Amino acid sequence: MSDTPSRPTQEQLDRYAELFNKSQTLSFLGCRVSFPEGRKVVVSIPEVGPQHLGGLGTSAINGGIIAALFDLVIGCTPALLDPTRRCATLQLSMSFQRPLTGKTVRAEAEIDSYGKNTLFASARVLDGENQVCARAQGVVRISTLPWASGESPAVN
Repeated sequence: MSDTPSRPTQEQLDRYAELFNKSQTLSFLGCRVSFPEGRKVVVSIPEVGPQHLGGLGTSAINGGIIAALFDLVIGCTPALLDPTRRCATLQLSMSFQRPLTGKTVRAEAEIDSYGKNTLFASARVLDGENQVCARAQGVVRISTLPWASGESPAVN
């Protein structure tokens, strides 16, 4: 990656999301990824199901699901720079502010800063009322290797 990379087009990001949304991981979690305006990553669960619940033995969404959303949304932030490159979350720090309840969930992440091989991002998880329920910061390694498909992690 050069010091001042050209940003991908919205069309490239939409294609990445389209392919990634076909992955088994997103299907299993019941979520979808998108890149609104090419400036942030959004992962949403449009319909919370019983498999998402279990936090504190209540109707709150389980912390493991929230952690998975943070890993996914922060792990996708390098696509905002170059969707053809592989990446991996190196570090994830989360804080839970209130129980996450409701019928929908949205996680949003933005890039804080980045270098040649490392990216720092911040994220938050919001409930259906747009209340922030949890926050995270993460570090992502940007690989020099492209995805095997050349486009996305969703295509084998």
